[in-house]
Amino acid sequence: FRVEHPAGGYKKLFETVEELSSPVTAHVTGRIPTWLRGSLLRCGPGLFEVGAEPFYHLFDGQALLHKFDFKEGHVTYHRRFVRTDAYVRAMTEKRIVITEFGTYAYPDPCKNIFSRFFSYFKGVEVTDNALVNVYPVGEDYYACTETNFITKINPDTLETIKQVDLCKYVSVNGATAHPHIENDGTVYNIGNCFGKNFALAYNIIRIPPLQADKEDPMNKSEVLVQFPCSDRFKPSYVHSFGLTSNYIVFVETPVKINLLKFLSSWSLWGANYMDCFESNETMGVWLHVAEKKKGRLLNIKYRTSAFNLFHHINTYEDNGFLIVDLCTWKGFEFVYNYLYLANLRANWDEVKRQAEKAPQPEARRYVLPLTIDKVPSQKLKIWTTATATLRSDETIWLEPEVIFSGPRHAFEFPQINYKKYAGKPYTYTYGLGLNHFVPDRLCKLNVKTKETWVWQEPDSYPSEPIFVSHPDALEEDDGVVLSIVISPGVGPKPAYLLILSAKDMSEVARAEVEVNIPVTFHGLFKRA
Repeated sequence: FRVEHPAGGYKKLFETVEELSSPVTAHVTGRIPTWLRGSLLRCGPGLFEVGAEPFYHLFDGQALLHKFDFKEGHVTYHRRFVRTDAYVRAMTEKRIVITEFGTYAYPDPCKNIFSRFFSYFKGVEVTDNALVNVYPVGEDYYACTETNFITKINPDTLETIKQVDLCKYVSVNGATAHPHIENDGTVYNIGNCFGKNFALAYNIIRIPPLQADKEDPMNKSEVLVQFPCSDRFKPSYVHSFGLTSNYIVFVETPVKINLLKFLSSWSLWGANYMDCFESNETMGVWLHVAEKKKGRLLNIKYRTSAFNLFHHINTYEDNGFLIVDLCTWKGFEFVYNYLYLANLRANWDEVKRQAEKAPQPEARRYVLPLTIDKVPSQKLKIWTTATATLRSDETIWLEPEVIFSGPRHAFEFPQINYKKYAGKPYTYTYGLGLNHFVPDRLCKLNVKTKETWVWQEPDSYPSEPIFVSHPDALEEDDGVVLSIVISPGVGPKPAYLLILSAKDMSEVARAEVEVNIPVTFHGLFKRA
C-alpha cells in the first residue's frame, strides 16, 4: 500500500494538451491478443484554462474524447475536443463563457451595464461540457456530463455531431453519466425532477432499443418510476444507481443540492454548481427499491449511516434479498470539496495532508430484504456479515459487510464483466486504486473472498480499468483489462495503453504514445 509520490508526476494528469489532427501510431511491446479488435473510447478534461482564465475544479476542464484503436495487433491513438457550446464559445470569445462545476463564468466585459442587467433574467446557462462518460443509445454514441445536455459524437472520427437536450424528451432536470444498458440495448438512467405539487423527486427514465423502423430511440424515452425525495426542496446528488432484472435501487445520500441557491440568479453573486451543495448532517442514507417491470415502489424504508456514493459496483437478487455493492466514502461531507485542481496539483506532502481530512473510502456490500417478514427484529444472518434490522418505527436499519478497506486507499471507478454479469451474482470487480486521491494502481477484487490482485509501477498513474471479455470466454474473468497510464518521469514516452490479463493482473502488452494524456474518468470498449 505505502507507495509515495514525492516527484509529483501525477500533476501531469491535470495539464492542458492539444488535440490530434489525425490518429498516431502507438509503439507496442508484448503481444496484443489477436482477438482484441475494436476501440477504447474515454472522456476527460483536456483544456484546464482559457487564455489567462483558469478552471478551478477537476470537473471543469473542457471535454476531450480519446480513442485507442486495436486492429491486427496494431494500435493507434486519437483525440479530439468535443465541440460543445461551452468549448466553441470559449474558443470564439477567448474567455470562459459558460459557468462550469467549480468555475464561475464572469459576464461579458464588452457588454454595458444595461445589457448585463437584462442578461441576469435569462437564468443560468447550464453547461454541456461532456467530460465524464460516453455511452451508446441505439446505434448512436453520446458523450455526457450530468446536466440535461448530452452530445452525440462519431465514435470513429471523434467528430461532434450535435447537442441533445434531454428535457425535450423526458421530464428530468439532468441525468447521470452512468446509465445502465441492457444486452438488448435498453437504456435506463436516473435524474432529478419536479414531482407532484412542486416537491422534488427522482425519475428513472427508460430508452427502448432501436426498433425495425430505425427511428431514434430517444423519441420513445419514457419515465418508468418516480422515487420520492427525503426533503421536498433539496434533492440529493445522484451519480449512479443499481439495476437487476427485476429491481431498481436508488441510494439517497446526505449530499444535497440547495435548489434556492441553484435557481437564484447566480450571476448576481458569482456562484457555480459547487456553491449549491450542502450536507444534511442528520439524515444518514436512505435506500429505495422499485420493481422494474411494474414501475412500482417497494414500500420499505431502508436506512443506514452517512456516506457519499458515486459508483455502484453491481447489484443482484439472492432469494428474497438484494445484494448491493458500493464504493462509499464515509461521512456526510462532500468528497468533491477535495477535488479542486489546486489540491490535486499540490506537492505530495500537501496532497496527503488534505486527504487525511477527507471522508474515508470503503467498498461495502449491503443486503436488503425485499419483504418485511424476511427481517427478524434480531439481526439477520445469511452468508454475509451484512445485517438488516427491523426497528420500531418500521424502518430497516442496514449494516454493511466491508469488501475492501485501506486507510486513504480507495477502490474506485469499479468495473465488472458487465455484459454477462451486470445485475447477476458475480465474483470479480476491477478498480482504480486511489492513494490519497492520486490514482496509482489497478486492482482486481474477489467480492466473495476479498482476495486482491494489484498492478502497480513507480511514478505511473493509471485510469479506470475496462474489462474486455475473450470472445469464447468460459469464465467470468476470461479476458483483458485496459487502462490508460501516464508515466511522466519514466523514459521518453509519457503515456501508454496498458493491457493486463484479467485473471491475475499481469501485463500482456502496452502501446506507448509520444504525447501526454490527461486524466480520463469513464469510457467503454466498442468491439469492431
